[in-house]
Amino acid sequence: MADVPEVLRLEKVCKSYNVGQPVEVEVLHDIDISLKRGEFVALIGPSGSGKSTLLNIIGLLDRPTKGRLFIEGHETSKLDDAATTALRGHSIGFVFQYHYLISAFTALENVMMPLLVEHSFPDERMRARAHGLLDQVGLAQWENNLANNMSGGQQQRVAIARSLAMNPALILADEPTGNLDTKSADSVFEMMRAVNRSQGTTFLVVTHNMDLARRCDRTIEVIDGRIGTLAPANEVEPHQ
Repeated sequence: MADVPEVLRLEKVCKSYNVGQPVEVEVLHDIDISLKRGEFVALIGPSGSGKSTLLNIIGLLDRPTKGRLFIEGHETSKLDDAATTALRGHSIGFVFQYHYLISAFTALENVMMPLLVEHSFPDERMRARAHGLLDQVGLAQWENNLANNMSGGQQQRVAIARSLAMNPALILADEPTGNLDTKSADSVFEMMRAVNRSQGTTFLVVTHNMDLARRCDRTIEVIDGRIGTLAPANEVEPHQ
């Protein structure tokens, strides 16, 4: 994939808390990661390994103590808060274990939310974009349903459609199937895969489900704040 553009790169990223104090703790140690456009990668590791901290840094929700982070070639350490927010809004989409939809809004309105943040007022272009995304995830006929009248699997599909509203290069999915039954989890995973293949969107998926992790292109394992295994997903066994 030498000629494929790089979406994400971390160089020697460290994260410490209580810096300069006697109880200073470093939770991430010299993290090096590179993701290319169109990759679908699982991020695994035991609880407390540093996955959540790493995901927050990649998502520009926290800053590393040391090291450098690049999003679509933009080095982020010198960006102020406004520039960081703008880069995050345009380049990164988020999907969480709990969908965080607005229950009183329709599916269409929920998908439009990132566009409303950018443009303040809804228009037909935004509605068309949201409709197209719901159609892409198989929910066009439910676009006028209130979020709280949809199943868990449908709600998560709406959340994924919402994460794509700004056409980001990178989707960070934190246990996106964790609250779903096996059938719904498989359906949501395959839908994310279909988006990845059709649009070339890069996915980094945090999961404890090794059956799903093995269906990714490759796996990054975090152990005690360090990168453990980098390998094709079907060759990885979780660290005990």
